[in-house]
Amino acid sequence: MSLSSHSADQSPLSSLAAYGWDSLWAAEFAPFAERGLVPGRVLRVDRGQCDLITPEGVVRADTEYVVPRDPMKVICTGDWAAVDPDGGDPRYVQAYLPRRTAFVRSTSSKRSEGQILAANVDHAIIAVSLAAELDLGRVERFLALAWESGAQPLVVLTKADLVPDPVGLSYLVSDVETTAPGVQVLPVSALDGDGTEVLRAVVAGGTSVLLGQSGAGKSTLANALLGADVMDVQAVRDLDGKGRHTTTTRNLFVLPGGGVLIDTPGLRGVGLYDAEGGVEQVFAEITALAEGCRFHDCAHTVEPGCAVVAALADGTLHQRRLDSYRKLLRENQRLAARTDARLRDEMRQVWKQRGRMGREAMQMKRGRMS
Repeated sequence: MSLSSHSADQSPLSSLAAYGWDSLWAAEFAPFAERGLVPGRVLRVDRGQCDLITPEGVVRADTEYVVPRDPMKVICTGDWAAVDPDGGDPRYVQAYLPRRTAFVRSTSSKRSEGQILAANVDHAIIAVSLAAELDLGRVERFLALAWESGAQPLVVLTKADLVPDPVGLSYLVSDVETTAPGVQVLPVSALDGDGTEVLRAVVAGGTSVLLGQSGAGKSTLANALLGADVMDVQAVRDLDGKGRHTTTTRNLFVLPGGGVLIDTPGLRGVGLYDAEGGVEQVFAEITALAEGCRFHDCAHTVEPGCAVVAALADGTLHQRRLDSYRKLLRENQRLAARTDARLRDEMRQVWKQRGRMGREAMQMKRGRMS
């Protein structure tokens, strides 16, 4: 949803319009306004406190009253919140408004918890450095989470100036486009400005979150969009193109050309979290092929009449894509099964059925060969 999708509230709160405030947020906030609370958008969260932009400017508030047991409900950068009015010391965040979208990944915890990286995001900008070999599997992971969040993904191939051969660059773009159906892929060089104007036009229409590994050039890209050296930049290692974490917290900025940008720390792990719909979107061509399979629960392995296997055989579908699709689905299912006993039982039954079908297929094959 873009900043211009709804007319901004024509009250003093219209000073928040540049941060995404609109008539729908005003309607959501009305019950809190009756209590004398003040609206604000979270710019940064740090150790139980957060900075928010309010009609009176940037304020610091304590989040003690909004610390839930569910980690998915913690306040995060991009949230719209209800804050105590001026005069309290300290001021407290009393609540946050229901999120339109949320970018979530799984944590490294064994408890299958999710971690919210940004809220109320319209565009998910996935920064991929051309200074290192393309990891298409990682791109697919980011895309799955982006689609699941409700945001529109955009893949930005940073450091395009390191690929001076136009033909070579076009091949790299084509590889990523094949990996990202329905997603714009934009080569950008923050060094010489190539591609940045197109990117500015995209992000001017709402709130964007900038994602990627350390060393992907996110901070340099953020500075290019902001028109100032707001984010620190560190050199990457020549050996593998990786860098240290430059950004250590998630920060929200207003862009000079319109729109809002949330910069995030480099992500080493990109674990899926309840992202089956996102996976299906990333692998849309496999999903479409599966509709032509003879069996609705086809595993796309040895089943007769499998349209996916047929596409592999005639070269329409590449084995890497199918392997990646299977891997991400399995990972997502395992994560979900940790907290869902019924789903665990269903998965066991599916595994047993597929194992039996595989053994029967092998026996038939051996019978034909004998």
